[in-house]
Amino acid sequence: MKDQVTQNAPSKALAHFAASLSIDDVPERTRNRARLHVLDGLGLALASRAHPYADSTLAAVKELSDGGGTCSIIGQSARATVRDAALANGILIHGLDFDDTHQQAIVHPTAACLPAALGVAEAADLTGRDLLAAYCIGMEAAIRIGAAVKGGFHHTGFHATGIVAHFASALAAGRLMGLNAAELVYAQGIAASTASGVQVFLEEGAWTKRFHPGWAAVAGITAATLARHHFRGPTRAYEGRFGLFDTHLQGDHHDLDLAVLSDELGTRWMMTDTALKPYPVCHFIHGAADAAIDARREIGDAAIEAVEIRLPSDTLPIVAEPEDAKRAAATEYEAKFSAHYVVATCLLRGAFGLSDLTPEALADPATKSLAARCTCVTDPESAFPTYFSGGVRVRLADGREIDRHVRINSGAGERMMHVEAVSAKFHANADPVIGGERAGLLRDTILGIEQASARDLAAAFRG
Repeated sequence: MKDQVTQNAPSKALAHFAASLSIDDVPERTRNRARLHVLDGLGLALASRAHPYADSTLAAVKELSDGGGTCSIIGQSARATVRDAALANGILIHGLDFDDTHQQAIVHPTAACLPAALGVAEAADLTGRDLLAAYCIGMEAAIRIGAAVKGGFHHTGFHATGIVAHFASALAAGRLMGLNAAELVYAQGIAASTASGVQVFLEEGAWTKRFHPGWAAVAGITAATLARHHFRGPTRAYEGRFGLFDTHLQGDHHDLDLAVLSDELGTRWMMTDTALKPYPVCHFIHGAADAAIDARREIGDAAIEAVEIRLPSDTLPIVAEPEDAKRAAATEYEAKFSAHYVVATCLLRGAFGLSDLTPEALADPATKSLAARCTCVTDPESAFPTYFSGGVRVRLADGREIDRHVRINSGAGERMMHVEAVSAKFHANADPVIGGERAGLLRDTILGIEQASARDLAAAFRG
């Protein structure tokens, strides 16, 4: 296949990276982080089984696969075709919105590439080393595409993960299929015609955000397979006229930095800075949640009159507006994107977990009353997008005012979660579904993935 791409084109840089990388080229620190993020993602997929969207997903996938297929679905004994298994696994990994986030890119990179990598590696009976290399390629690609636009996809109404996951999945799947660099360029070009994911779900707490990474995995596997059979895609998928950036940024290119897609690619690993979530809510709220939990220690049982929540200005349309609707969050998904609900819960309970998203928690009169007394404003001290900073100013009935601000949100930067914390989160998610003993075996398989095969891993995570 003739390589028609100019030397500095982003598609070619990413394609060469994906085709040539050896897992031995990946620094040990990066590989260690990669294993932890896979562990986190699979634990979340298992925890998703307790939620209605999982039942709908699995019923649809069973119908789509027509009872056939050999690829594994996380936490299930049933099998599906490679694309349908990837669809299900993408929805399950991202469904709780408890998965990792790269804060500069504002994307969930594990959900953006792991479902495609799992399916293709299992189907082809590849090694754990192969799987880990493809996962690292997909992670880095998703993050760099997101970072290049500096939040631009969100500003134009797109769910950034739903966009970048098409390209990350195509590169990860293509690597596992053995595509050469020229074919990987075409795979990215084909993915440019499938990449979508509108944020209209925010209006009513619809389930489509959960669907985006799964659909991207289907599209990425499809794109890579077409490219392997010499189906030609555009060679300037990102920067070309009417390419990804032209269309999805709607002509606003002033913050676009194409160099991020290729500078130090393979030597500087942006994925290493990806944050894991301590709270199962939109990452934009995490700094404010940290601040509220800290403030709770001083508040004790004192009555709260009003709360000012300080958030990065770019995040207000997602987690704070329209304010009346955010104050009245009534469903689990609305609550995940309501700074008012999350901060009110943290102030009243000193913590936030999955149990705070149940119908009983959402209906709690004290929480609803306090959320109605919360107001969101721009945080002048924010370190966004490097960190998801946040603060609270709480006015008490006794006249006191308590102010807390968190610059580096928990789980990020110097507050990154390491193996003990990630393992504890994994077991909290996985043990209720598959039991502690099986969860321990799955954890050991993931942390030793380079000595296992993709099918060993699949056998460990099946129901």
